[in-house]
Amino acid sequence: HVQLVESGGGSVQAGGSLRLSCEASEYTYSGYCMGWFRQVPGQEREGVASIDSDGMTTYTESVKGRFIISKDNAKKTLYLHMNSLKPEDTAMYYCAGRLVVATTCPGATSRHFGYWGQGTQVTVS
Repeated sequence: HVQLVESGGGSVQAGGSLRLSCEASEYTYSGYCMGWFRQVPGQEREGVASIDSDGMTTYTESVKGRFIISKDNAKKTLYLHMNSLKPEDTAMYYCAGRLVVATTCPGATSRHFGYWGQGTQVTVS
């Protein structure tokens, strides 16, 4: 069955905001770490933000101060609040859950996660 479902992407002008949502199954949401990644065609999938089960968050340098990752335990939903969007934020955004390779949450890259959503496109012009 489907483990992660993203929504909330779209097209926005530079300086605007979007909120991405990722509804998770109990199994993926209860893991130690969840994260948001993004990918541009022809490039590797890049980590954007992560949050561990204690609520500790980590951000890639380019989004610090603009993006916020959060979780709603009652809804088993992961969010990415994106503000002051720039054209270089344009990408397909993916949520990820359940580490399958042992690592710390701040150090987790795409190869460490075992479950992925289908992606949601964000376009900033």
